[in-house]
Amino acid sequence: MKIICIGRNYVEHIQELGHTVPDNPVFFLKPDTALLTRNRPFFYPDFSQEIHYEAELVLRICKVGKAIRKQFAHTYYDAIGIGLDLTARDLQTKAKENGLPWALSKGFDQSAPISRFVPITTFPDTGQIPFHLDLNGKTVQQGNSSLMIFPFDEIISYISRFITLRTGDLIFTGTPSGVGPLKIGDKLEAYLGEVKMLQCMIK
Repeated sequence: MKIICIGRNYVEHIQELGHTVPDNPVFFLKPDTALLTRNRPFFYPDFSQEIHYEAELVLRICKVGKAIRKQFAHTYYDAIGIGLDLTARDLQTKAKENGLPWALSKGFDQSAPISRFVPITTFPDTGQIPFHLDLNGKTVQQGNSSLMIFPFDEIISYISRFITLRTGDLIFTGTPSGVGPLKIGDKLEAYLGEVKMLQCMIK
């Protein structure tokens, strides 16, 4: 099982970080040891002073696929959840400044808290899925799949040109604006629509 994450998929998030809109989906990988399940707490690591939250819709791949045509891509995922792409922003910034890869800033242990999954058939229109993230009871991120630069099917088609997708793979589909830092004692709650799917305490 692998975790594939899409970057720069919401215009307002691109603007808040001062990046440019990509021509194609931008993706990177997290190892499976990044997963944090069952609403377990996240323990702030000693190697970073600036862990940021990024809430994202997550697709679960249901069959093997390579070079998937966009019109068939919807048959390759069967469930959706919500996840957090936790980022060591200080490590990422330092790596970028030195022209180095920033895999450590995204792929460290427990950097991908994830909710349970619900069948994709739960949603009458996968192009209109709202979600939001609360930090200590206050909404800090609001997103909708309709605002994605690259929708689900285009993401899957593009990734599968380069990497074979396998059953159980997870695709984090990008974060909207409103990302920010975490501190010990914070409480994160992520919602699909109005249904709370994920809770994570920072310790």
